[in-house]
Amino acid sequence: MTVTKLSLAAFVLSASVVGALAQPAPPSPAPAPGPAQAPPPPPRAFAPPAVAFNPSAETRGTVQRFTLTPIGELDGVILSDGTEIHVPPHLTMQLAGAVRIGDMVTVQGYRSPSLSLVVATSITDTNTGQTVVDAGPPPPGSRPPPPPPGMPAPGAQQVSLQGKVQRPLYGPAGDINGALLDDGTTVRLPPPSAWQVASLLNAGQVLAVQGWGLTTAYGRVIDAQSVGPSAGQLTQVAPPAPPGWGAAPPPAPGQAPPR
Repeated sequence: MTVTKLSLAAFVLSASVVGALAQPAPPSPAPAPGPAQAPPPPPRAFAPPAVAFNPSAETRGTVQRFTLTPIGELDGVILSDGTEIHVPPHLTMQLAGAVRIGDMVTVQGYRSPSLSLVVATSITDTNTGQTVVDAGPPPPGSRPPPPPPGMPAPGAQQVSLQGKVQRPLYGPAGDINGALLDDGTTVRLPPPSAWQVASLLNAGQVLAVQGWGLTTAYGRVIDAQSVGPSAGQLTQVAPPAPPGWGAAPPPAPGQAPPR
């Protein structure tokens, strides 16, 4: 009898242990919420090359032509050996008064090790003896703001042309921003778009351009809206002008509308 009771007690104890082990474990407490993770930044549309410029470079040469910004300001010169000299546009009046086409110049500044480009800190015309010095950016508000995207410079007209690229053009950071054509026309594109169509801006490439053309005393510039290898293969590189821009103004009282 004693053995039977002990066996029964052992059986009951074993069943209790098995039942306890069969119960699901209580759920673990949820971890405390941490700080929200910022979404990854969007990929860059373009990546200008990192260009390390060499300081204190002196360059001499003969001025072949000026380069222009989309609104007709001067932003440098091209020497007869093909070197591009960059001068900031706020020095347009000083550069125009000191330097002439065909004159010899001496340039102090920073030379790109990979591009035919010098960012000038000063440029001296040996014929006139005048020197233009870049003393830094102008005071805020001293220059008119640039036109909004798609808005042409005052006096610009819609033009289309096709020509051969003489050389690509660059900004002061080594970013490609246009091309110089064989006929002397400066073609300007915004840097992101210029990188996307950089193969069209190589020397010798035929380039078709549609955009806002401006002719000045120092040359012609086109603010490109579309470019391509031919007039039938154009790629848009800048926003169009706002709707209604360029429409004929209403006639004056008493005058017939234009036909």
